[in-house]
Amino acid sequence: MTGASAGIGKALAEELAAGGTNLVLTARRRERLEELARNLGAAHQIRTEICVADLAQPDGPAAIFEFTRQKSIAVDLLINNAGFGAYGEFASVDLHRLLDMVQVNCSAVVHLTRLFLPGMIERRSGDVLIVASTAAFQAVPYISTYAATKVFDLFLAEGLAEELNPHGIRVCGLCPGSTESEFREVANQTNTPASNRKQESAGKVARVGLQALAAGKSYVISGVGNYLGAHSQRIVPRRVVTRIAANLFKPEKIA
Repeated sequence: MTGASAGIGKALAEELAAGGTNLVLTARRRERLEELARNLGAAHQIRTEICVADLAQPDGPAAIFEFTRQKSIAVDLLINNAGFGAYGEFASVDLHRLLDMVQVNCSAVVHLTRLFLPGMIERRSGDVLIVASTAAFQAVPYISTYAATKVFDLFLAEGLAEELNPHGIRVCGLCPGSTESEFREVANQTNTPASNRKQESAGKVARVGLQALAAGKSYVISGVGNYLGAHSQRIVPRRVVTRIAANLFKPEKIA
């Protein structure tokens, strides 16, 4: 599981551990991983392994795969959760941060999934959960790159779900809306109307995702309000939807 040290990733780890699942936890922050692994192992008597990796680096996915190979761990459930956003006017956001976002949110997801799928196909069983976002359903000015990466994640999940079904492998794209996590702080998104929207708990989002995966759904939107909001856009002109999103996410300084 990538991005396991906080937010939805941590909640997913807790849900799986409570059900008796052994875990390989990956993230950049060793101290947080060690604490989480220690707590989950003690509370649920499961085996936990940690692999510190930075998915902004192109060799990050291969390092995780090699870690599991050396320990002879057959991964039955791959959770591509790691991801981040960068908020602000596109022309002013740091270029390297934008490119790192594409690397983590898109390239690393493709890389990891491609590395672990052959083993699942050979065993004719396995599951892949890809964390996308409700931002995948429309353009979102001021987090345009993030929204675009989540379109990629959602479409990848839906396509693979159909492609891999004959092999006995389930794939699901989890689309959370605003969630209690470190996302807003990391993205530096704290001064917009959207920042004041009610947030779902990370635990609730994790349960929705795992239940949908087990049910064989190719995607799921967490929260009734988020579901209605995402699908109601189909009856509204795309330009209007984008303009509404711009008003919600526009920084105060240019409001």
